[in-house]
Amino acid sequence: MQLGVLTVLFQDKPLEEMLDIVQQFGLDAIELGTGNYPGNAHCNPDELLSDALKLRRMQDAIASHGLTVSALSCQGNPLHPREDVARQAHDVWRKTVLLAERIGVHCINVFSGCPGDSDLASAPNWVTCAWPPDYERVLRWQWENKLIPYWQEEAQFAENHGLQQIAFEMHPGFMVYNPETLMRLREAVGSQIGANFDPSHLVWQGIDPVDAIRYLGERGALFHFHAKDVALAEHNIHVQGVLDTKSYSRVSERSWTFCTVGYGQTEMKWKNMISALRLTGYDGVLSIEHEDSMMSPLEGFRRSVELLKRCIVREPASATWWV
Repeated sequence: MQLGVLTVLFQDKPLEEMLDIVQQFGLDAIELGTGNYPGNAHCNPDELLSDALKLRRMQDAIASHGLTVSALSCQGNPLHPREDVARQAHDVWRKTVLLAERIGVHCINVFSGCPGDSDLASAPNWVTCAWPPDYERVLRWQWENKLIPYWQEEAQFAENHGLQQIAFEMHPGFMVYNPETLMRLREAVGSQIGANFDPSHLVWQGIDPVDAIRYLGERGALFHFHAKDVALAEHNIHVQGVLDTKSYSRVSERSWTFCTVGYGQTEMKWKNMISALRLTGYDGVLSIEHEDSMMSPLEGFRRSVELLKRCIVREPASATWWV
């Protein structure tokens, strides 16, 4: 396995300075945002696809720092009921596919998207229960008329350009938000569909990340991994549950909050996740996605790196020499 970082954390720094920091911390890989929610501070497809020299300079800079690119990330909502919003997300996705083809990256991280409740809607509608019957009808329409047809077409586009892995971040608010919904889409679209596994979005839903890793890994659906943590405020959960719409800035009042790796799940839990990844054959990058309102970006990043370096398994497994 290797250790990497989603470079959105350093979006305020130019490419070379960001690469210097990543190299100084002894990481192996970077994950680059190409637009939509992650932004494109270090990797703008419009510029790089139209300027071969600029693209080569970026690739040379990454290589000269001893780094590789684990994935490109363009999480957006291509199913948004507002056509302008959906078109923007869709265009960034397609340009990211073309860029991945150009630089030899085989994994793109995305959101599934979430449509409205009909073609007349103006905002997304994330259904979280099966009753009253309106919700069941909306959910069926969203899957059959929007989600599956869109990703069937885009999987074909990706295949035409050599993209092997469309990695869905299972994120509440979007149609694919847990292993069950991911596998449902994979079964409808094909084996190009898999997970960018982010435990932080699963833990607060009550999902055990170790069990979820094994479930997806045994089905060949683990493509990429986000090392991101979440802290559960049990005293708030016991009163208000886990469906929390309060601002992330109201940390003391929330049921859960994103945090630095190790400040939510224990170090042993992270070791158990890494062991589960190894057990199911994942030998890729653990890409740190750092979001913590209680720590500076650099300190949180440093602490995440320190913990993960103690947990990561780098060497191939040996034979059972003791038997």
